[in-house]
Amino acid sequence: MNLRRKYILVLGGFALFLTLGGGWLSWTLTAGALEDQMDEKLLWVAGSAAEVGLEGRTLLGFTQPADSIEVLFSSQQARLERLQRYVDEAWVFRRDNTVIASSASPTALPIGTPLRWLDAYVPELDRAWSVGEAVTPAFTGEDGRFYKYAFHRLEDTDAMLAVLAPADFLSPLARFQQTLALGALTSGILAAILATLLATNIVRPLERLSRVALRIQRGRWDREVQVERGDELGRLSRAMERMRKGLIQRDEQLRLMLAQVAHEIRNPLGGLELFASAAMDTEDRDERRRLLSRVRSEIQGLNGIINDFLSFARPLHAETRLHDLRHPIGDALDMVRLGFQKNGDTLEVHLPETPLMGRADPDHVKRVVLNLLQNAAHAGDGIRLSAWWYNGEVVVAVADDGPGVSTELRERIFEPFFTDKEQGAGLGLAIVHRLMEVNGGRVELANGSGPADPWPSALGGAGAEFRLYFSGSDDLPP
Repeated sequence: MNLRRKYILVLGGFALFLTLGGGWLSWTLTAGALEDQMDEKLLWVAGSAAEVGLEGRTLLGFTQPADSIEVLFSSQQARLERLQRYVDEAWVFRRDNTVIASSASPTALPIGTPLRWLDAYVPELDRAWSVGEAVTPAFTGEDGRFYKYAFHRLEDTDAMLAVLAPADFLSPLARFQQTLALGALTSGILAAILATLLATNIVRPLERLSRVALRIQRGRWDREVQVERGDELGRLSRAMERMRKGLIQRDEQLRLMLAQVAHEIRNPLGGLELFASAAMDTEDRDERRRLLSRVRSEIQGLNGIINDFLSFARPLHAETRLHDLRHPIGDALDMVRLGFQKNGDTLEVHLPETPLMGRADPDHVKRVVLNLLQNAAHAGDGIRLSAWWYNGEVVVAVADDGPGVSTELRERIFEPFFTDKEQGAGLGLAIVHRLMEVNGGRVELANGSGPADPWPSALGGAGAEFRLYFSGSDDLPP
């Protein structure tokens, strides 16, 4: 079942349920209240008639039709006839359900005639004989109107007064019931129409987004995702547009990576082939040793390139913990000192004597610092590393005395495969950026607006300075 039909069924069914339920409750309460009021009035009329002139013991003395000509019977008969101003008919009868007197003439209904209709109201009669009064449920007469009987016992005798009155309040209730049913049907239809409009308003954008998702799945990323309304569907469409752009960027990075891999591997392979061929042809052992050393150097370069690609492509997971960052920084310095000395590079280090407690993965700290130190060595001859505590963070700065980074390249310096060097995959700073993100820190190219370095720098030239920010301890530094 599609979403449109579900909307129609749910909203239409809810509207029907609400209307029918509310209507039924209103009808039940109204009918009950009116019927109680009608019963009370009927009992009041019957009781009033019994109390103001109808004498049960006197009426019980009339047992034969001939008794109807007596003056005393005529007076009781007259009272029943006057009662017709308030009710349709009235009777006085014995326990055996035979009539004594009625609002009809004695010739039409003689004394002792059985009232057969009383057989239908045995429970009500039992109640009336027991407690003195009772009212029957409403019924439909031959004329199609609703009626009710009320019974009132005359004193403590075996004579019972019965009156018949129309229950006209039920006719409007019946019409009210029909109106409720019609209203429920109308509200159900209107709810179905409203549900159709609402569902269409939701389903159509979803169908468009579904087609967009299918188009993206098939690799057709050229068309932008149409931004829907400002509600949840709008957020969904904007999220899909960001996903589309992310896929495009990832695809471009993948293509660039493949091209870069081919380029970075092809050049060393050409050198390897050249040096290997020369080593095979030469008879000079020293020359062969030099050529094989170059082969080894090219292999190490290839291994470094492959490691860079693997590091960038591998999912990263940081096991962060609070520790003294000076230790992994020192490990990174130990790995580059010998190489710096061989190349004639100068290394200036400024670390505080007190612990630099930061929250990060120690191996990741070592990798990012090592990467920045190696980049600095490629850029200049002078390298400077310093670290200090600032505003709840541990700041590690690596600077060089090289030509620096131009303004137009600053925004792209951390993009994967971006480099201004002839060699290298352009992944070093991208890896640093990713490692800092997974550790809850950040890296930035200093532009003079950050926290001041507490140690004066002896480096000359424009240079570039990269700063790493690690989350510090909650405790204040000493």
